[in-house]
Amino acid sequence: MSQTLVMGAVAYAPKVVTIWEGFKAFFVRNGLPFDFVLYSNYERQVEAQFDGSIHLAWNSPLAWVRADRLARARGQQVQAVAMRDTDCDLTSVLVVRADSAVQQPAGLRGQRIGFGALDSPQATLIPLDHLRQQGLVQGRDYQARFFDVLGGKHGDHIGGERDAAQALLAGEIDACCLIDGNHLAFGLDGTLPAGSTRVIARTGAYDHCNFTTSPGAPAALIDRFVTLLMAMRWDDPEVRPLLELEGLREWRTGRTSGYALLERAVDDEGFYAADGRITAADYRY
Repeated sequence: MSQTLVMGAVAYAPKVVTIWEGFKAFFVRNGLPFDFVLYSNYERQVEAQFDGSIHLAWNSPLAWVRADRLARARGQQVQAVAMRDTDCDLTSVLVVRADSAVQQPAGLRGQRIGFGALDSPQATLIPLDHLRQQGLVQGRDYQARFFDVLGGKHGDHIGGERDAAQALLAGEIDACCLIDGNHLAFGLDGTLPAGSTRVIARTGAYDHCNFTTSPGAPAALIDRFVTLLMAMRWDDPEVRPLLELEGLREWRTGRTSGYALLERAVDDEGFYAADGRITAADYRY
């Protein structure tokens, strides 16, 4: 096993370096030659999966959708081989101020709704789709305002959601869309004071990040990588700090059944074409 497994990750925050330097040491210590490359955005990272630069990518759900579409269009295949326990069965919420008269999404016709970054699956694309399924289309039925922080990072940086939450409290918008976990976190850190907001709708469940193999990735190295991931234990004092930083307690086998809502949203909002080309007109990364 002399070949080195090279993985891509997006540097959405300084802690990413700490996380992957720590995981690299773990893999090497356990006999897996491993290295990683950091990218400034997911679009470059996905493209690197198809030019031979990396064998594996720690992909956002939107990056998975693009990688899968690019592969299918070329007669190739990518696989989701692992994900965190915290990547499974998530939901996003539509939130109004506690004193709002709005009780359900239909009450937001003609009003202003805030979203996260333009490329955020959880704070923009899936909520846009949820509203569309309720008969509400941006620009026709309501005014959408995007808090477009750090394009290309697919909403991993929560700044856009925080800005939307603050704009809601300030009365600049009438509702906002947040991933459920951030809505709870903003309540704990004071961004949204206790009792200041109310949830009026919740999306269906969806999955988040996964490790996506590149076409032609060395199978033996991928298998060893996944085996070592699954062997990580929360009660291991060397591993636990890294798991905490990466936001999980255990790794799970990858699945793709949880991306159906995002796939539909990508099509309905015209974000990617069926062959993986970027078609969102205002997208900057």
